[in-house]
Amino acid sequence: MIPAEIRRESSSFRDPSGFVFYREGALFRQINQVYQPDYERLMESGLYEELVGGGLLIPHEEAAGVPFQSEDGYRVIRPAPVRFISYPYEWCFSQLKDAALLTLEIQRRALARDMVLKDASAYNIQFQGGRPVLIDTLSFARYEPGEAWAAYRQFCQHFLAPLALMAYRDARLNKLTQAFIDGVPLDLASGLLPRGLGVNFGIHTHIHLHALSQKLTTDRKRESPTRQTNIAKSSLAALCENLRAVVSRLDWQPSKTAWAEYYQFTNYSEPSFDFKVQFVKEAVERLCPGVVWDLGANTGLFSKRCVRDENCMVVSSDYDPGAVEINYLDCKKEGIAHVHPLVIDLTNPSPAIGWGNRERMSFMERGPADMVFALALVHHLAISNNLPLEKIRDFFAAAGRDLVVEFVPKEDSQVRRLLATREDIFADYTLENFLKVFSEKYALERQERIPGSERVICLMRGK
Repeated sequence: MIPAEIRRESSSFRDPSGFVFYREGALFRQINQVYQPDYERLMESGLYEELVGGGLLIPHEEAAGVPFQSEDGYRVIRPAPVRFISYPYEWCFSQLKDAALLTLEIQRRALARDMVLKDASAYNIQFQGGRPVLIDTLSFARYEPGEAWAAYRQFCQHFLAPLALMAYRDARLNKLTQAFIDGVPLDLASGLLPRGLGVNFGIHTHIHLHALSQKLTTDRKRESPTRQTNIAKSSLAALCENLRAVVSRLDWQPSKTAWAEYYQFTNYSEPSFDFKVQFVKEAVERLCPGVVWDLGANTGLFSKRCVRDENCMVVSSDYDPGAVEINYLDCKKEGIAHVHPLVIDLTNPSPAIGWGNRERMSFMERGPADMVFALALVHHLAISNNLPLEKIRDFFAAAGRDLVVEFVPKEDSQVRRLLATREDIFADYTLENFLKVFSEKYALERQERIPGSERVICLMRGK
């Protein structure tokens, strides 16, 4: 019988090679006997050291004293923990693109050492220190001469298809990866994507023709196209390089979305904005949170300016993919490693999905944070989305302990704009009622009016 302090990771059950579990809160991975030859090859070939040394694979240490959780155990390892788990349907275009290029680079290096990636799942990639990294040590298999790349279709479904849809159609189509947990079906992607001169030859080959090949295979009831077909190793390397070139050429410009240029048109004066930045900085410096959730972060300006301690991780989320794209590219350019941009719609945050609704955690299950930023957000939730202040308060309280929140009154030009085309049914939307409602779950520690505006910013401590 497994002791009560042992818990299997609910998402780790599909691969017979092993599984992830927690023992007294620490993360471990059991390697089963069936994977022993591949694991030994990985460790003896030099591939593990190469990938870990290059920051491409999460490191681990062997945990000799930890007992097996099943009779077929071969070894237990302790991987380095990932601070925040995110999913492909929460990534912006460049995050998914970088994850795809990482996967192909790992496959290239594995082939050079007579190994391959047996899996090309986007869920095997996480962002650690601002960069994508492979977290599944058991994704490798020994290269068998003549065999095709078994993960080719998975790569196209998990990476290439959603990237092409984002680039050629609409960045919001990445949310299809939430509906299709095994990747966007290639026939669906093919039907949605343009054909002919509007799409490069690589997309035509790896999506349109690939989808047709799948259909013909099914119709004729033949074996999978990934069966052994005496494919030369050099051909696998060429396939990898071709996919890399196709992915590299895909591009998307974030200026196409509604909120990507928000800070260019905000009604803050420079002194007002500086005051707001300073207020948030002082709150962070005073309370020293380990994890901050910046909700409705737009391009992450406050995430980056107000949290300077790299030991504090900031989940910087916004529903606009263009704003998140700018945030991610800026973090990448500036080497900001502790800010993790994500595409999250707070009115419909990521749910728990997969088998039994337990394979992928909901956004809220990955909390709570130590501190929440809700800056210039409440009026959008209350007025644009008809959310009562009580509902907003409860959501913030569930998301994190302490709160830095901004109240934008009806006199503000941004709120007047929201009310311009609708009836004002928001009699309870006042500063007095806002403070009263939030006082039921928070203690107000500091309240300031932002100079040059009617806006009020508050630091509240969770009760």
